[in-house]
Amino acid sequence: MCSIYMLVVAIVLPCCFEILSLNCGTLMKETLRYLAGIVGPSGYGSKSTAEQVANSCSYLVDSQRLTAIITGATSGIGEETARAVAKRGVRVVIPARDIKKAAELKERIRKDNPNAEVILCEIDLSSLASVKRFCNEFLALGLPLNILINNAGIFSQKLEFSEDKFEMTFATNYLGHYLLTEMLIQKMIETAEQTGIQGRIINLSSVIHSWVGRDCFHFNQMLHPINYNGTRAYAQSKLATILHAKEIAKQLKAKNANVTINAVHPGIVKTGIFRAHKGFITGKNLHIPILFFSLLPSCSSLYLRVHPLAAM
Repeated sequence: MCSIYMLVVAIVLPCCFEILSLNCGTLMKETLRYLAGIVGPSGYGSKSTAEQVANSCSYLVDSQRLTAIITGATSGIGEETARAVAKRGVRVVIPARDIKKAAELKERIRKDNPNAEVILCEIDLSSLASVKRFCNEFLALGLPLNILINNAGIFSQKLEFSEDKFEMTFATNYLGHYLLTEMLIQKMIETAEQTGIQGRIINLSSVIHSWVGRDCFHFNQMLHPINYNGTRAYAQSKLATILHAKEIAKQLKAKNANVTINAVHPGIVKTGIFRAHKGFITGKNLHIPILFFSLLPSCSSLYLRVHPLAAM
């Protein structure tokens, strides 16, 4: 154990000195505030809960009229988000690959709030056909759509391909959400026009997007098992979600639509994504890589580091 800590110190300290030499004192101060859970200008910190954010979110004051779709809601950040908004009276649509887990979540939500309206639908975000099927099923319900939270994500340590022959991480984290947004965005625009309530699209990204070089994405290098790097694949998928948000924002502005889109970094959270990194990055040593990752200078300021609900 001691040798692990010494190794991390040997890696982190030079990085800290380099950051200081680049006049990044502010970055370090923000990192320490983040790790300590001190609230920022938004009024929230890394220890704020989804329920605390939802309770003070003015957008959810008249939440009885709102409908939200939340992907990846059967665990982690998505589950907490679904639970919190359902408690505020939002109709929650949960597209899930594992319907059994989704049904268990629905039961937990209804136990906490018997009046909650939760609709379950089947979806496999890595399958474009499945995404199309879900969108058609949802649109056939004739419901409004105020909120779309593209939260679901996977991390794969080995090279896998979707049924459409795309690398699995990119297919699930980005392509599935891209198509989902593309097929539902007109419904969101129409809902905003009819109700006068601004629509909100939220893409869950990650600070790890900054690990992708500015020159280009490296898709071809990863299409062989020997060259595949799961972390790089995950970082590329998260950068894509940010670029997607920027482009959709331009299109919405051009249409003068009453719908916004944001890409958010929710902080370092010990979800299933983190647990997929076996060994050093999990368990009791989690705080060390968290500090290390937080100190890494980002090559982009295209994300917000907030709870997904705070982006609303």
